[in-house]
Amino acid sequence: MTTLLDGIWVLDLASVGPAARASRWLADYGASVVKVGPVPTQSGVQITPPFHAYSAQRGLRRVLLDLKADGGRTAFLDLAARADVVIESFRPGVVGRLGIAYTDVQARNPGIVYCSTSGFGQDGPHAQWAGHDLNYLAVSGFLDCSERGADGRPPLPGATVADSAGGGMHAVIAILAALVRRGATGEGAYLDVSVADGMLSLMALSVDDHLATGAAQGPGAGLLTGRYACYGVYGTSDGGWLTVAAIEPRFWSNLCSLLGLAKWAAHQTDDDVQDQIRAELEAVFRTRPRDEWVAFLAPEDTCVAPVLGIAEVPDDAQYLARGDFAVAKHPEHGSFRQVGATLAGMAAVADDREVRDAEVTDTDEILAWAGLSAGEIAALRADGVAA
Repeated sequence: MTTLLDGIWVLDLASVGPAARASRWLADYGASVVKVGPVPTQSGVQITPPFHAYSAQRGLRRVLLDLKADGGRTAFLDLAARADVVIESFRPGVVGRLGIAYTDVQARNPGIVYCSTSGFGQDGPHAQWAGHDLNYLAVSGFLDCSERGADGRPPLPGATVADSAGGGMHAVIAILAALVRRGATGEGAYLDVSVADGMLSLMALSVDDHLATGAAQGPGAGLLTGRYACYGVYGTSDGGWLTVAAIEPRFWSNLCSLLGLAKWAAHQTDDDVQDQIRAELEAVFRTRPRDEWVAFLAPEDTCVAPVLGIAEVPDDAQYLARGDFAVAKHPEHGSFRQVGATLAGMAAVADDREVRDAEVTDTDEILAWAGLSAGEIAALRADGVAA
């Protein structure tokens, strides 16, 4: 089966974070992704993710180079001369000092799509700030709009939304757009992917509402942040939880009728009675267990769904029917399930895929692909510049 990105070669200089997520998705779309890491003597330079992380490096190849050495830098530029995409996630300015910045690569490969991922972007007063997912959720307004704990503290989110959507998917979208233009014009691109900018784009509904109307934002301020009882989370008799997102009036009316609360159907956005509606919904939902409510309400156009624990997700009937999981085999850890190729257009992942040991590299093969001779590769290895 021909994949959507068949023939596209990607060099990824990151081991974790948004850039690693981006190359993971590009690989699942069929791109040939080469992870470029440090030689063993510099092993502390990058974080080594657990064996199962990033889909256990499914389909990725690996080259180890000392980018601070002339030979390693030249070898990387030789690789970049044949690649389609370079992804890096160093602190702004580092690739310039290493001699592998966009201008260095562009001189060898004018059509390169070069993607720099960073927390706050390549310029601006915060460009050199260190940060992680929680920081970018904070500065974008995401945390401030989330429901608070009893002490008013914004919550720790249950997923790395900034790393994945604000950064990783942001990078993938930008790279694919640049490849489309290159296909038409032959022109490459430099992409400055800021995770904070990506999070701002995700918060545009709230930010734009505030800018246009001056309306306050935050927990309970609007429809999507808990102002109305029709959009919330409710407990059940067995300690489970249900999500209700009956935004459209007809869905809300359906829910009220099925719960014996038809009297509230016409008061969906009546602020004066929201506490009363919410209290009656909570009382009704506490009379039956979660899964009984799901079976009763979900098929009836009520926008009701269960809050699943992570341990429940892999056995969910919908995900199973969609073929969203695969089985991998690790030489040390044995067989384990993992999330497969879940995004639209990705090729299915075969079961029983063999996971390579983390020490295995493809350095010789990839450097030969870049045009280096066997003697040149042996010399780089002898000098400790490649491994």
